[in-house]
Amino acid sequence: MSYPNHSSPSSFILTGIPGLEDAQFWIAFPFCTMYFMAVLGNITLLLVIRMDPNLHWPMFYFLSMLAAIDLMLTISIVPKFLSIFWFHSHEITFEGCVAQMFFIHSFSMAESGVLLTMALDRYLAICKPLHYSAILTGSTIAKLGLAAAVCDIVIIIPLTCMVTTLSYCGPRVIPHSYCECMSVVKLACGDIQPNSIYGITAATVIVGLDSILIAVSYVLILREVTGLSSREARLKSFGTCGTHIGVILLFYLPRLFSSYTQHWGQSIPVHPCVLAADLYLLVPPMLNRLIYGMRTRPIREQVLSLIWQKGIQPPAQVLTSAHR
Repeated sequence: MSYPNHSSPSSFILTGIPGLEDAQFWIAFPFCTMYFMAVLGNITLLLVIRMDPNLHWPMFYFLSMLAAIDLMLTISIVPKFLSIFWFHSHEITFEGCVAQMFFIHSFSMAESGVLLTMALDRYLAICKPLHYSAILTGSTIAKLGLAAAVCDIVIIIPLTCMVTTLSYCGPRVIPHSYCECMSVVKLACGDIQPNSIYGITAATVIVGLDSILIAVSYVLILREVTGLSSREARLKSFGTCGTHIGVILLFYLPRLFSSYTQHWGQSIPVHPCVLAADLYLLVPPMLNRLIYGMRTRPIREQVLSLIWQKGIQPPAQVLTSAHR
């Protein structure tokens, strides 16, 4: 791939976690554990929803979208920085770096959109139950998915194209575990202000708008829940909403922290910023399966039934909790 009128390096060098080079070998073990948990959990969730016709409902379609996005995100990014930590495979081609950057931002944006639609789904199920089936039809779900894909293309392609048009005449060492956009842009020797403004504006608008709409949805849900007559139902609903909000915060806060520190966090040590950015790609995909998947009774029962069919006896307390 060639880019006329400017110089593009043939490859970059990814350092991993600057300042923690000696510890990277051991850091990779918990990272690898989280990676396999995320991959196994996402694949299991997709198979369970695909196999059980009783799970072919909007809520589980959204869960499938979330699982597919998390699976593609982790598979496309995490193996590379594990190879850096364990095998010192620091080099990445320029084209591979741009592709990695595109996948990170597009899948992250798509996940934000799915979290928003899931909040809408919960709002309609709790606050507008009589209109739920009429509003969230198959065509509506398809349109929501198409809208998220189009939004990705419109915002992310210009961002990556702007990176390819820059001239890189200095060091080609990226102080990161993967090709984070601003870490790459800072290696350019030309004017990077348009890239910086576009990147921080896109991150702020997308995260800000989605998080505000999600917050409004859960405020309306909690207001509806407080009117329930059953104390047990209220506590259960509060617990569910609380865990969902916790996962959403784990998704958005590290993302914003990483974006803003890349632009204005020169006084902050590099290694906590890179470590937070790495965990941002691992922790939400791992926890999403537990919070949205295994805490959902039909999915939990289906998983336990599959375990039973394989001849593995689940513990009695697990079977009991599945039917509560």
